[in-house]
Amino acid sequence: MGKGVTIYFMRHGQTYLNRYNRIQGWADAPLTEEGERDVHRSAIGLRKVNFSAVYTSDLRRTIATAKIVLQHNYYASADTKIHELKAFREQFFGSFEGLEIDPVFHKVQDYVRTHYGQTVSENDRVKCEMDAFKATDPVHEAEDFMSFWMRVELGLIDVITRHRETDQNILVVSHGMTIRNMIHELVPDFNIKESLNNASVSIVRYQDGLYHLEAFNKTDHFALAEEG
Repeated sequence: MGKGVTIYFMRHGQTYLNRYNRIQGWADAPLTEEGERDVHRSAIGLRKVNFSAVYTSDLRRTIATAKIVLQHNYYASADTKIHELKAFREQFFGSFEGLEIDPVFHKVQDYVRTHYGQTVSENDRVKCEMDAFKATDPVHEAEDFMSFWMRVELGLIDVITRHRETDQNILVVSHGMTIRNMIHELVPDFNIKESLNNASVSIVRYQDGLYHLEAFNKTDHFALAEEG
């Protein structure tokens, strides 16, 4: 059996915009106290995993999450570097950033029904919805799927190229839509529609030329209570 790599994809902890049900892409609210607690609990459940490299987006909610993970990790040291990549940001929602989710999403859904109909697959619907954000954004500055994915894919390819045959464990702290699209790129039959909980972990293992989804939206590793 050849060498591989195991990638731990972790969504950031809850932020204030998450709590208030607001759209958050490149807008960058801090973690709530509940969000920090859940990240601590998740980090405690991961503390025995030896992460050889840590990657995040360059937004503070993912960086803060990664720092908490390293704070608890048995193998981390003061020299452990967090690699911040703009490539791993969430989709940019243009002038919708910070607005209430429900009214905007209703507008997006109406656009999808009008322009794509009801017959698109779940995976294609996600792409159509991303395109619809750009189309319905009054200033049309929101990212469509292609601009989003070209950015994310460059970062993913770089990380995979560096670590694919190392037998290492890699931590990638990113955002819900970004993580789901990265997993779908590696594991094509993955259902991209299912959302992710804050501070959850999804695990992809590469071995002998194939990627396998070992866990998705995992929270059962959370410690029952936050420890020191």
